[in-house]
Amino acid sequence: MRIREETYWNWADSQLHSRCHDEQLCDGTSIDVQVRLSRTGATQLFLGLYARHGKALIEEYYPSRPGETMSRSLVWGVDRARALAIGALPLEPTQVLRRA
Repeated sequence: MRIREETYWNWADSQLHSRCHDEQLCDGTSIDVQVRLSRTGATQLFLGLYARHGKALIEEYYPSRPGETMSRSLVWGVDRARALAIGALPLEPTQVLRRA
């Protein structure tokens, strides 16, 4: 079970349609990437990386992905989450971010 942090709850809105990608890596780390259109039509992205026991390693919320479709933004988010998970991008443990 994932332990959601403030960034996720800032993102959450059950009234907006979203697409998601969930993935569990061989070490138990899980990836959660979600994309949606805001009420004003902006493509928005959430990505979360969670340890085996559910603790958030990182959560990022992008309120706008200018010029990107939902599909393209989802692919970008999954690629970024995988890179963070394998150490190709720096990750500070327990870091929770809100990206604008």
